Amino acid sequence: MNRVIYTIIFLTVTFLTLHGQTTERQTYIQVSGLIVDASYKPVSGVAVISKKLKRGAVSERSGIYSIPSTKGDTIFFRALGYKRYHTIIPESYDGRQCNVDIVLDIDTITIQEVTILPWKTYNDFLKEMTRQKPVDPIIENMNDNLASIYVAMSNQVGVRISPEAGYRYSMNQNFNAMATHEQYPVNNLLNPFAWAKFVDGLKHGLFKNQKFDKPTEAKVRKKSKKQKSK
Repeated sequence: MNRVIYTIIFLTVTFLTLHGQTTERQTYIQVSGLIVDASYKPVSGVAVISKKLKRGAVSERSGIYSIPSTKGDTIFFRALGYKRYHTIIPESYDGRQCNVDIVLDIDTITIQEVTILPWKTYNDFLKEMTRQKPVDPIIENMNDNLASIYVAMSNQVGVRISPEAGYRYSMNQNFNAMATHEQYPVNNLLNPFAWAKFVDGLKHGLFKNQKFDKPTEAKVRKKSKKQKSK
């Protein structure tokens, strides 16, 4: 029994000694360099990974990177928007430092145009389009004002107005109200265009007195007598 224990202890010590010698003999290599793109501009934020040592590093803003490695190690370079790249340290390399500059190629994928809509299905789109939406109070008041103006102008004695003329008149009134919002009312006495229109009307006889057949008192008495005699 003691021999078995001694044998196990001897083998364990031998294995640990050999493993320690192997670890001491393993040499490390500091790999560094510059990472650029196809136009030779520095690429920052590139992930640099050592496969054998399972260590990682990130390239600086200037594109410079540095990572420990060893002989026969594979180093991967990965960056968003660029193709993956890797390099291998030769087994016969004897130096302690290795300079490896990397040029990354842009990895772009062209896709077709995609239109994003706020509806999940076509039925939801139809429901949204056919749903009755509330009317804006401002537009509703405007429509009521237009209707009242049209009724008032239509009820005037001896005045006949077409829907087109009423629409133009109401739109003109609304435009004038919006143009003079929070301002003093427009004074046409100071408006040269109004004066020009007034003078043109005088020339064409627009303001001449018209003859009206006004009933006199005698005619009124005659009509009343005729009605009584009948």
